[in-house]
Amino acid sequence: MEWTEVNIYTTADGIEILCAKLMDIGIKGFVIRDSEDFKEFLENKEGKWDYIDEDLMGLAECETCVTVYLPCNNQGADMLLSIKSMLTEMKSADKKKIYGRLEAELSNIREEDWANNWKQYFKPFKVGEKLAVKPSWEDYSNDDGRIILEIDPASSFGTGQHHTTRLCLELLQNCINDGDSLLDMGCGSGILSIAGVLLGAENAVAVDIEENAVKTAKENALKNNIPEGKYKTFFGNILTDEKLAVKIDKKYDIITANIVADVLIAMKDYFVRYLKNDGILIISGIIEERMDEVITAMESVGFIKQNVSIKEGWTAVQFTK
Repeated sequence: MEWTEVNIYTTADGIEILCAKLMDIGIKGFVIRDSEDFKEFLENKEGKWDYIDEDLMGLAECETCVTVYLPCNNQGADMLLSIKSMLTEMKSADKKKIYGRLEAELSNIREEDWANNWKQYFKPFKVGEKLAVKPSWEDYSNDDGRIILEIDPASSFGTGQHHTTRLCLELLQNCINDGDSLLDMGCGSGILSIAGVLLGAENAVAVDIEENAVKTAKENALKNNIPEGKYKTFFGNILTDEKLAVKIDKKYDIITANIVADVLIAMKDYFVRYLKNDGILIISGIIEERMDEVITAMESVGFIKQNVSIKEGWTAVQFTK
């Protein structure tokens, strides 16, 4: 297995929350370099130290950094894009710059190379009984008459191969009805909302905090021959932008949100605001350890759990209102 090193720059105050969010993405191991910790060690070290390596002394002035290692495959690519989305969200909320610059840098590989190299792992695949997902650069022999969803994730999370996305797609194709309206929160590549329209939804609204994601979702909708009038995209964060929250304010038959646990919990009242009575809410991006916490939060605002899907530590949950 080959790995790519990703260095995420923050501050001492940002380490705990950053590591918690990385764990929500599914990353379990970190290497932390923090000048404050090393200075404390130098000031309070016990015993006699005749020599401290000069390279270690450099830690006293280093920029605080959390390092993670991602596999060089489609899962690693999805994780990297999810990290970028998470950092964008943190930057947006960190008005006082408490958490530093919150930037990710790849070591020993150019980002453009990473973005292209992982494509070799993204091949057409089937989801559930109805869908087949294929990248725009691959051919697919549709022998069993499936609905083909063509996707190019570009710089946005969502090839469909990650368990969180696939679990959502499986739930979605079993509950969508012709003529439904769909809201996709944290749309990434647009895969869930585009799938919804292809499966019969009359229209879809896709929202993301990353401008590139919104652009990619719109492009992917056109690739799947969805007219612009049926597919609307919006850039911004409804948690901090009430104008945007009002723009998309209507009652939808289905809401999908494949994000992370903390953001899902923060958005619970918006799900209530936007979902029709008897509508369907599908959420994912939840590590299994936090499943009960998220379910409890949704039930606290009146949602009723209908279905839980778990795959290799990831969870998707379907609710009704």
